[in-house]
Amino acid sequence: MRFSLYTLPAFALLAACSPSAEEAVTTEPTEEVVLAPDGWTYGGMVTAADPRAVEAGARVLAAGGHAVDAAIAVHSVLGLVEPQSSGIGGGAFMVVYDHESGDVSVFDGRETAPAAATENYFVDENGEVRDFITSWQSGLSIGVPGQVALYETAYEAFGIVEWPSLFEDAITLADEGFVVSPRLSGSLSSDRLRAVMQLDDNPDTAAYFYPEGEPLQPGDTRDNPDYAATLRAISENGAEAFYTGPIAESIIASATAGPLGSAMTMEDLANYEVVVRDAVCGEALSYTICSAPPPSSGGSTQNAIMGLYERFIADLEPDDKDGRLLAFIDAQRIAYADRDHYVADADFVTVPTEDLFNPDYLDVRMNDRFEPGAVPTPGDPGEVLRGEPMIDMWGRDMTEHAPGTTHISIIDTYGNAVSMTATVESAFGASRWASGFLLNNELTDFSRAPTLNGLPIANAPAGGKRPRSSMSPSLVFDDAGDLFMVTGSPGGNQIIAYVSKTLVGVLDWGMSAQEAVDFPNIIARGETVGVETSRGEGAEIGTMLTGRGYSVAERSGENSGLHAIVVREDSLEGAADPRREGIVIAVEAAE
Repeated sequence: MRFSLYTLPAFALLAACSPSAEEAVTTEPTEEVVLAPDGWTYGGMVTAADPRAVEAGARVLAAGGHAVDAAIAVHSVLGLVEPQSSGIGGGAFMVVYDHESGDVSVFDGRETAPAAATENYFVDENGEVRDFITSWQSGLSIGVPGQVALYETAYEAFGIVEWPSLFEDAITLADEGFVVSPRLSGSLSSDRLRAVMQLDDNPDTAAYFYPEGEPLQPGDTRDNPDYAATLRAISENGAEAFYTGPIAESIIASATAGPLGSAMTMEDLANYEVVVRDAVCGEALSYTICSAPPPSSGGSTQNAIMGLYERFIADLEPDDKDGRLLAFIDAQRIAYADRDHYVADADFVTVPTEDLFNPDYLDVRMNDRFEPGAVPTPGDPGEVLRGEPMIDMWGRDMTEHAPGTTHISIIDTYGNAVSMTATVESAFGASRWASGFLLNNELTDFSRAPTLNGLPIANAPAGGKRPRSSMSPSLVFDDAGDLFMVTGSPGGNQIIAYVSKTLVGVLDWGMSAQEAVDFPNIIARGETVGVETSRGEGAEIGTMLTGRGYSVAERSGENSGLHAIVVREDSLEGAADPRREGIVIAVEAAE
């Protein structure tokens, strides 16, 4: 096999929502594609947030590996070179499409709360809820990591190449040193982050990230022998090497240290299990959209947005670009309100997942199209669908989710696909170090307050519970059931808006994958619409929305890291988010 690097050009952004006059980007191999044994003719493709990680994944595909194999290789490198976003001390949702069977599976590697956690986990001795910063920079925020268990569980289901080979690139970079990127250096140098996180205060992280007291600079070479040793142990002995023994002991020592040490135990680590779940799939615009189920809100909320959007544009002319933008914004506002109220870990609480995008519910819910500037409120699918009100089960929850996350999209040379979003929660997780990697602060994705107005909150902490996530690793299938699109993004609770932008962009606005990724981000959660006015036509869109009565928050420096692949008629079309440092690599089919 051969693989070719595609450095995608900067595309002229679309005029609002009209099709671009530019030629859509394609990523055809430089030599003729040879028919793969199973009939898949497109070859493979990898796109993620760092070139070294993408190259590692492409090498795995070129060696005949499965998309799952490549995802492990990609992510093990990202955990080294992009530690502010994800790593083996965090967790992930991986959505896998099996080309031969047509099945879609979700591997839930979300972090869990320690068994000893209660609903009052973030409540202090005076009965007050601890603030976010205090909670984030404490051991209380650290969940039992799920990433390495996800690697192994997905590999056992789909892996082809030898397990140790998946870590070779990351081990080599950790041993020999990797070149610090501008984005990593910029995160370390951020006065805003340094004012609140303890990365430069904790001795081990300070020594690694701030040698001689100064943040690593672009172009510096940084080795990490401890990370290399950890990956060697995993490559030789599997996930057990991570969840028991010396590595596990280092995790517990770091997590339980003061201030506000975690309740996590060695038993919590040893008992961690990945859950393999059915994908949540719905239909809109003649496509089927599949994403992750609870505790992810991706499957229900992406499908609710797209279903509402389809209803709102039913009577619009095809060239009504402003009308389509307003439809997208108002669909988000409604879907976010329902998501904030109902979605949590369905293994612990009742979550009306399918109800939230049930066509009969959306037919009614579309009539709740809130006025610009109004505060969107949740609907009641129980009342609409069964005459059994359910809205008062929970108090409304507006938990914030910080953007320390990354996304990987892969199609292999057999036609299998992976969409994986991985995270350590906030930038650099909890700022705590164990065996060469950072620990997450994922438990701040719970509602720190257990009740609201006397009602329990669905997303309150509990022992063994997984906090709600906005991660939306998504796959799209055409009306013949064939794979059409792989997409996803980091970005905290804004992930939902980022990913849905690529869906409407490609499925309805006539955009290429790259054009949809490049388009200004628009986030409509609550009464305010965030618009990325610093990019493309964002300023024009913001002015239009203000004129229509919307409360607009101008935004810049968006945290999206969208990586997408679209299967066109004769080629794969890839996109890497210019807001990060990623690339796309195409891999030729097997000869």
